[in-house]
Amino acid sequence: MGNPKAFLNIPRQEAGYRPVHERITDYSEVEQTLNTGERKLQASRCMDCGVPFCHWACPLGNRPPEFQDALCKGDWRKAYEILSITNDFPEFTGRICPALCEKSCVLKLSIDSPVTIREDEAAIIEAAFREGYVIPKKYERNGKKVAVIGSGPAGLAAANQLNRRGYEVTVFERDEMAGGLLRYGIPNFKLGKNIINRRLQIMEDEGIIFKTNENIDLEHLPEGFDAYAICTGTPQARDLKIPGRELSGIHFAMEILAQQNRILAGQDIPEKDRISARGKHVLVIGGGDTGSDCIGTSHRQGALDVTQIEIMPKPPVGYNPATPWPQWPVVLKTSSSHEEGCTRRWSLNSNKFIGKNGKVTGVEVEEVEWIPATDGGRPTMKPTGKKEIIKADLVLLAMGFLKPQLPELPKNAVVAGDAATGPSLVVKCIAAGRNAAKEIEKILSC
Repeated sequence: MGNPKAFLNIPRQEAGYRPVHERITDYSEVEQTLNTGERKLQASRCMDCGVPFCHWACPLGNRPPEFQDALCKGDWRKAYEILSITNDFPEFTGRICPALCEKSCVLKLSIDSPVTIREDEAAIIEAAFREGYVIPKKYERNGKKVAVIGSGPAGLAAANQLNRRGYEVTVFERDEMAGGLLRYGIPNFKLGKNIINRRLQIMEDEGIIFKTNENIDLEHLPEGFDAYAICTGTPQARDLKIPGRELSGIHFAMEILAQQNRILAGQDIPEKDRISARGKHVLVIGGGDTGSDCIGTSHRQGALDVTQIEIMPKPPVGYNPATPWPQWPVVLKTSSSHEEGCTRRWSLNSNKFIGKNGKVTGVEVEEVEWIPATDGGRPTMKPTGKKEIIKADLVLLAMGFLKPQLPELPKNAVVAGDAATGPSLVVKCIAAGRNAAKEIEKILSC
């Protein structure tokens, strides 16, 4: 611990976001950065707790006390080396992780002002790239080959770890570029795709082979490999099959998000096929992160207004006794996209889509109540009869994804990430990919 009293006299300082009026005119990352001096001060706030709950809460088992200590002392190389032991891609998690570590920080409990672990993590990896600490390495080969199906965070982590263990790794991706959810699901204003490309280049230089536009049939896995890591994610979005679903102007969230990212990458999407919020009243159905991404994208496309509805009740503000520290707090969260302008409503069920001339014009919603179960189980939804119509020219369905039903796989295949658990966090997928690499090594060592 570089400064044992820092947490007493140095307040938490977040880098914050670029001004709203500026950032909604482009797709560049919204988050700003602190200068080196301010970042070292923030790292010095870490108390090096005897029981580091930040380490406990991180799915990767990151070691914030250790890398914070190195950072506050100005030893950026050491900080990077400590961070990279547990995390393959700090540049991803440092930007888009919800920071489970911070919610379990002792300073979160004591003064509701945790250490800026996520931002410090991002600063460390960016300094590492800038100073040339991140360089391709060569690994001695063991003569065995592994195929990784899917190049999202789980697939990339599995490939990275297997490559370091000496396996010849080939990653198969069904889309035209590698990255999976990172590339086609997360908007550029949260994660610039140059960040992904930079990491992929390192991985290629280290010997990993990427094959894109390869839609692999899991019942007929590619031949010539000793083992397989199945990291295909959760491609099937949850649908809303109510009257009027056939109307035009109703799209899954991933349709608009992936298309916008492709347009920004320079792909030519015919005008007739483009999904655009320009000049429209947008309704986002679903209150999670994907819905938030739709809000930010709609603003940048020029929406007249954006409304987001959620079937569940509004979460508590600030503190929820049902999820006490050090658990992840289920409380109301306001994203950068929400700050840009959005009407948010809860406890609304969608009854039917309303349209004119084959195009959606609105959605009939009904207020619902949630009745707690007496046995502590799932609450029961009760319609109230209070109905209204929300005007909408564009409806985006962001209600989550379905866990895929996989075929029977050979014994030398390991399933990891969302394909195994259903939709989850990027940080959990990276951890799952690392674990998959360990499982494959066990299989091939027998």
